[in-house]
Amino acid sequence: MRTNYKRILLKLSGESLMGSQGYGIDPQRVKDYAEEIRDIARSGIEIAIVIGGGNIFRGLAGAARGVDRVKGDQMGMLATVINSLALASALETAGQPAQVFTAVNMFPIGEYYSKWRAIDAMKQGKIAIISCGTGSPYFTTDTGSALHGIEVEADVMLKGTRVDGIYTADPEKDPSATKFDEISYDEILARGLKVMDLTATVMCKENHLPIIVFDMDTRGNLTRVMAGENIGTLVY
Repeated sequence: MRTNYKRILLKLSGESLMGSQGYGIDPQRVKDYAEEIRDIARSGIEIAIVIGGGNIFRGLAGAARGVDRVKGDQMGMLATVINSLALASALETAGQPAQVFTAVNMFPIGEYYSKWRAIDAMKQGKIAIISCGTGSPYFTTDTGSALHGIEVEADVMLKGTRVDGIYTADPEKDPSATKFDEISYDEILARGLKVMDLTATVMCKENHLPIIVFDMDTRGNLTRVMAGENIGTLVY
């Protein structure tokens, strides 16, 4: 196992939890994630996780349909809590202790998040699953991932998506799009690439948090990334 990453922040896509269902939470997908995350944790890596909520509700989509933006974003935060509880349950079933934290106080559903509580949980061998994004509206879970990754002093953010890295254009729309093995934050910003939202990218740049974007939906890829295989795109 790669030894230069002692603590990671894993960002998971809510949409990926849908699996082949096209909606909600696919139990098999969550089980697959949990077992692979458990195996990484057993190697001694400390892990914090942030999950999106797009498989249940998106605040921006709700706002487009007339939902108040603040309320819509709060609904999205609740969606991330549902996903976090599902993953925590799957991890515990797989024999891996996990602790759900909420950036909005929701005791006893989850423990109210603070940097020190999350780090303490990781040092005890638990997976720290941080829900509700930043806890404030108008920020995405990408920004929440950047913020919490910086706060808990992660060595890297692993952004697990449905694609195998960053391309010059959307490979699903442009067959000529080519993949980057690595790319700088500045080039992402200059090219306007939709890796993460602008706020999240700038936060990672200013705080020197590298990002690896990879395909999490292919089982074994998380293990391969941690082993140092070049299967995604490194942002530095």
